[in-house]
Amino acid sequence: MSETETEWLEIGKIVAPQGLHGEVRVLSASDFPERFLEPGQRWLRSPSQSQPQAIELLKGRPVPGKNLYVLQLAGVANRNQAEALRGSMLLVPASDRPPLDEGEFHVSDLVGLTVIHHQTQALIGTVVDVFASSQDILEVQLAHPPAAPRHKKKRRKQMAKPATVLIPFVEVIVPVVDLAQQRLEVLPPLGLLEDEPPDNAETPPDLQFDATTVPVTESP
Repeated sequence: MSETETEWLEIGKIVAPQGLHGEVRVLSASDFPERFLEPGQRWLRSPSQSQPQAIELLKGRPVPGKNLYVLQLAGVANRNQAEALRGSMLLVPASDRPPLDEGEFHVSDLVGLTVIHHQTQALIGTVVDVFASSQDILEVQLAHPPAAPRHKKKRRKQMAKPATVLIPFVEVIVPVVDLAQQRLEVLPPLGLLEDEPPDNAETPPDLQFDATTVPVTESP
């Protein structure tokens, strides 16, 4: 496969220089610390480039308590050179994805999945993003957005944004993830969606947000 055909994973973004000797601060988009700690070849794409350029990671260290790493890259020896990299994305080839344990998923595998109600099999929408936090969150664009309340008036006509909901990605709420069928099934907490479950539907027990998480790995 040629370089122009290679698919890439964005593992982090350079957000600022660090000190005076060319180090950079990188905001991580990966669940694999070795991406930033193990020396070796990485790829860098600046906002003005369409294709990434190879670069050597010399060393890295985490910033305690933050989702940041400080990296030393080959050929970047002073603050001005580091500043010039601000906004650049750090990449690896998609083929370099580490193997996952059972029940773990890459973000790129989840985005685009059809979301179905587990009890009624009704279409809810499509996963459009995944947010990493203390608990991973699915952003789902609704297939049938709720109607706006009648008492709300708009001052001027404007483009309506697609309606979305945020769904915690935990097993008790997302019991089924079927990548082969490109779908996942959810048991949304009461009140999350406008439609209530049918009267004969069994309400899932205690939908608390401290349920066992379903790990998600790095974004594409």
